[in-house]
Amino acid sequence: MKTRKLKVNALIVSVLFLFLSINGLAQVRGKIRGTVVDSQDNPIEKASVSIVSTRLATQRYETRTGKDGKFAQVGIYPGYYQVTIKKDGYLPRTFEVHVEIDGDTNMEIIKLETADERAAQSLSGADRAFMKANEYYNKQDFEKAVAGYQEAISLSSSNWAYYFNLGLAYKKLNKFCEAREAFGRAVALNPNSFSANKELGELLAREEQYEAAAGYYRKAVEISPNDPDARYNLGACLVNLGQGEEALGHFQKAVELKPDYAEAYFQLGSIYISQNKKAEAIASLEKFLELAPQHEKSNLARQLLEFLKK
Repeated sequence: MKTRKLKVNALIVSVLFLFLSINGLAQVRGKIRGTVVDSQDNPIEKASVSIVSTRLATQRYETRTGKDGKFAQVGIYPGYYQVTIKKDGYLPRTFEVHVEIDGDTNMEIIKLETADERAAQSLSGADRAFMKANEYYNKQDFEKAVAGYQEAISLSSSNWAYYFNLGLAYKKLNKFCEAREAFGRAVALNPNSFSANKELGELLAREEQYEAAAGYYRKAVEISPNDPDARYNLGACLVNLGQGEEALGHFQKAVELKPDYAEAYFQLGSIYISQNKKAEAIASLEKFLELAPQHEKSNLARQLLEFLKK
């Protein structure tokens, strides 16, 4: 139930980078835009907009709003991002947005509420602690990152991103109980966060709480129906709950979205065997072995194929 990580060597990365440069990187990257206004719908000028990847905090973009309150950031790699809007005298707001390949993500109208002086000082301190914690996280000093996120939360306990990043730091330290609690708070504050639902589902599945995990993966799939990993992990939870028929549809969607998703083909083959669909099972298991001949389940797949072909 782990998130899949693509492994490539340096030569492939270099060739890919050259290919993208030649063929136009703008065709791969996307855009985030929006309009920031106050409670009276007046545009807010020079509000800072920070756009940070939920996967890699070093992947970030900074921009500001113009006189019309509008902002736009182009050249953003596809993925999920935390977008934080700040302006002195206003309460900051943090959102999670998804950028697709060559996509145009419009956040539309974002309203900021005014903050009194004491609240503004507290929020400013929380923001500084959060940014410092991100620096520690990027340096892989996760203990100090945890302390920084906790400090930010003590100053401003309503920002879901503080809890989400705290959960990521705990996860790096293999403190899964604490990570689960942090992700749970993040989901409570921002139920429509794909990343928070996915992370919470993953930790619950690790604890074999498959029914609870499936609920959060369902939400992740609802938020981002074209994410193959969310589809796969929901399917895996359903298999463990004995709901193979429903799981089948999610594995089928996973390979539709990602045709080289080896593990999903193995799961498809297993379900087809239980359904006495011999031809489909053989095709799926053969595809699995074609994609991942050295996988830990490859020997089992070969044994199943030998049995099916008798």
